[in-house]
Amino acid sequence: MACIPSKSEESAIEVSPENVSSENLEDFIRTLQTREGWSQPMVLYKNYWCRPHLVGKIILLQDIFKPRSSDIILATQPKCGTTWLKALAFTIINRSRYSFSDHPLLSSNPQYLVPFIEIPDPGRDHAYLETLPSPRLLSTHLPLSMLPSETSSCCCRIVYLCREPKDAFVSRWHFENKIVKGSNIELNKALDMFCEGFSPSGPFWNHCLEYWKESLVRPNEVLFLKYEGIKSHPEESVRQLAKFLGVPFTAEEESSGVAQEVVKLCSFENLTSLKVNQTGGVDHGNKIFVENSVFFRKGSVGDWANHMSEDMAEKLDRVVGEKLKGSGLAF
Repeated sequence: MACIPSKSEESAIEVSPENVSSENLEDFIRTLQTREGWSQPMVLYKNYWCRPHLVGKIILLQDIFKPRSSDIILATQPKCGTTWLKALAFTIINRSRYSFSDHPLLSSNPQYLVPFIEIPDPGRDHAYLETLPSPRLLSTHLPLSMLPSETSSCCCRIVYLCREPKDAFVSRWHFENKIVKGSNIELNKALDMFCEGFSPSGPFWNHCLEYWKESLVRPNEVLFLKYEGIKSHPEESVRQLAKFLGVPFTAEEESSGVAQEVVKLCSFENLTSLKVNQTGGVDHGNKIFVENSVFFRKGSVGDWANHMSEDMAEKLDRVVGEKLKGSGLAF
């Protein structure tokens, strides 16, 4: 007698990313590999780990989000300088609209000045993005392979910011233990998972490599930056970013110190001193409440040494080195 497939087996057969809808979304998510260990369980979707509720948003994005050639997309792994990159890009692009003494950054968290493609602001959906005038300044934590295919073909500009893996890992660990009440992940356990490629938006190295390889193929449209490089040479990095975004500093701006003003306004010290970044936050549902202050921890380079032993650091260095071998990308 033939076996009758169970509901989950039927879902695995019939539901795929290509034909999933709002009606069968939960069935599709149940077919995905699930694993626990971080602040909440995650599922493996298109070879990347993410929270289950995010999968639906990513799928909807494919049909709703229409990339434009004038778009500027800021792409990062979580905890790799997202807030800083948003502040810098927003300030550079809008420097003719706002004065440094009365700037939106003084009253708004940078995270909310540049909307995420895959994570709609509270009270909005993905359709909101289509109402924004061009040129749009947007952000994403998605790997390149999960963005709509038109993102590459439309020739919009992408700025990718990566960070030294050990610092990125420590920052991720702190963040996970803050955003979900009661979360208390041990550092050793978190490192083991991270080294296995199991982390939010991970594997970490695959995410970096997708954008790295694209930047080699399309250097005029994909700019690959490192957090440590901006920290070491902030004014030079601001000039590089302005040029790539199509709004280079004029000779008059250079002589009047505009680049320095951008760096000062967007500095960690300045942003953390503002009340808007010390209080309040956003409830994202699913027991996740993100306080504005959580986006600002230390913003330093090498803080991993205050948390990881030499053995732990060597383990992560060894794993990352092997994964990036032959790519030309190194930390």
